[in-house]
Amino acid sequence: MTPADRFGRVICVGRLYCDLIFTELPKMPTLGEEVFAGGLSVKPGGGAFITAACMAALGRPVSLASALPSGPFAVALMADLEASGVDLSTSAPSPDMLEPQITVAMASGNERAFLTRRSGPAVPAGFAATLATGRFGHLHIGELATLVEQPSLVPLARAAGLTISLDCSWDDAVLARDDLAALIGSVDIFLPNETEADRLGVASSPPPPAPLTVIKRGAEGSVAISAEGAVSAKVHPVEVIDSTGAGDAFNAGFIDAWLAGLPLERCLQAGNSCGAEAVTRVGGC
Repeated sequence: MTPADRFGRVICVGRLYCDLIFTELPKMPTLGEEVFAGGLSVKPGGGAFITAACMAALGRPVSLASALPSGPFAVALMADLEASGVDLSTSAPSPDMLEPQITVAMASGNERAFLTRRSGPAVPAGFAATLATGRFGHLHIGELATLVEQPSLVPLARAAGLTISLDCSWDDAVLARDDLAALIGSVDIFLPNETEADRLGVASSPPPPAPLTVIKRGAEGSVAISAEGAVSAKVHPVEVIDSTGAGDAFNAGFIDAWLAGLPLERCLQAGNSCGAEAVTRVGGC
């Protein structure tokens, strides 16, 4: 492996979910009522995998460090996982005794809601040894909750010479913590959406909570904030079919362009394009 190969390869870490995606809802469910969906898809999900799969589609060499599904969901998901182009050799099978990790995603127009069950660790055993192999140039952490659970990810990546990006992903318990500033500030790129940024008190102007903070604003585009100021980019409107994983697809486009050394505006445009493409079809990738 040449140095260029090493610094072009990304490893994404975080939980892998079985996404049960209900689409074409006439309205979002409310207590005491039943709503019937027009469509249902079963897809592999989770920020780490969706970002990895979209990077692979862009031609970026990428590996996934996660717990692979076991039991009945393995049959439903493994074909899509293997067809994604993502290197799965850095992942490990989930123990059979663990409950499956499932996300129920509901999409009605531009509205969406999620119900998720987590089980087991976010980071597979042996991940420190994986980073130490020297195969990788960049680490993407799929959820802030993963970094809260495993804060050693940052020093391990730094010791191996990697740059680091971090998605936020909504989690009430995590976002309510008072120790997030140091964790977020320890990465190179932090990628919350607008709702998450508002919850964390992140403004669209300096100073950013991480050296480079990118706020994903959906149909309004995106903005990148650094100590030098703010740069924004608009997105072309598209018909929204399913917004599941759109932010993770944005991450793939932005990080791929950033690793290629492109200007921030071009990075935002690349992220916007991937996010817009993702919402035109069912599933995050």
